[in-house]
Amino acid sequence: MTLSELKIGESAVVTAVGGEGILRRRLLDMGITPKTKLMVRKMAPLGDPIEIRIRGYELTLRKEDAAKITVEKLSESGK
Repeated sequence: MTLSELKIGESAVVTAVGGEGILRRRLLDMGITPKTKLMVRKMAPLGDPIEIRIRGYELTLRKEDAAKITVEKLSESGK
C-alpha cells in the first residue's frame, strides 16, 4: 500500500521510496527512507495535503508525492 492510502492515526513502516530524480532525492533528504516508522497525524478536509510524524517531527506532503511512498501498515499494537 502507499502512504496516501493510510488514514489518520495509522502507523506504518516505509518499504520503498519511489519517484524519480529531484523528487526522490527530496523525499530521502526529508528522512523518508526504507525501514523508517511514521504515523499519519492530520489530513486536509479534501485529503490533500497529508501531515505525518516521522523521526520526531511533523512533515506535510502532497497526496501525489505520498502516493510514491510504499509502506507496510503496522498492527494496532505497533508491531
